[in-house]
Amino acid sequence: MRLPSPSMFVSIAALVVAASGTSYAVATIGSDDIRNGSILPADIKDNQLKTNDIKDGGLLARDFREGQLPQGAQGAEGPQGPAGPAGPAGADGTGRWVLINAAGQIEAQSGGFTLVAGYPVLPNTAVAPAPDNSLRANGNVYINAGEDLGDNAIVASIILQNTIDQDGGGMAGRTAGADANAEFSGEIAVSRCNTGAPTTPPAGRTNCAPSGAQNAQSFVVSPRLSDGSVTTDANRKAFYVIIA
Repeated sequence: MRLPSPSMFVSIAALVVAASGTSYAVATIGSDDIRNGSILPADIKDNQLKTNDIKDGGLLARDFREGQLPQGAQGAEGPQGPAGPAGPAGADGTGRWVLINAAGQIEAQSGGFTLVAGYPVLPNTAVAPAPDNSLRANGNVYINAGEDLGDNAIVASIILQNTIDQDGGGMAGRTAGADANAEFSGEIAVSRCNTGAPTTPPAGRTNCAPSGAQNAQSFVVSPRLSDGSVTTDANRKAFYVIIA
């Protein structure tokens, strides 16, 4: 038999390489042969990647669109749980406050306060020849706190006022002389109403004249000028009261 010529061997070898070149290339391409960042979504056929192709824990919740992960899936926000039990109630009166304006009215408050009487003129109860006593409570403001005040402290403070000149001496608070800065001066006293029998201290210290203030929930605030004299409509200032 006649042997194939050398040229025939070359032709057959070239045909074999051409037919198997693609399979050979696929089998030998590795990670080192691919430039980082060069594989794009367009290079991956749809529906070809499977769970075995992805490293466990390699995808995070932020890699998914909102609503794609089921409730309760790892990394996904679960449903809101039931409300927990209510915490213990705070002590009555703690941190409560009320702001009384210059007219003796409630201007603002944290809640629960009602006005009993602001600088009231009461019925005259004096029997002649005793003088009229209708102004006996006119220098005071009476307030109901909405709770028994037996276990509470009461603090009152006059509001510094530098926008209304009350004495013609300016509003800077630096006028020379005693009692020359009405906007910055004054006294204030506060007490529970009707604290009990007058013979047993500390009970009996304060008697509140208006009938609506004669109870354990009410207190009286008495602003005065810095010399102790009773205030009038012309020189009254607002004040705060804090129940602690």
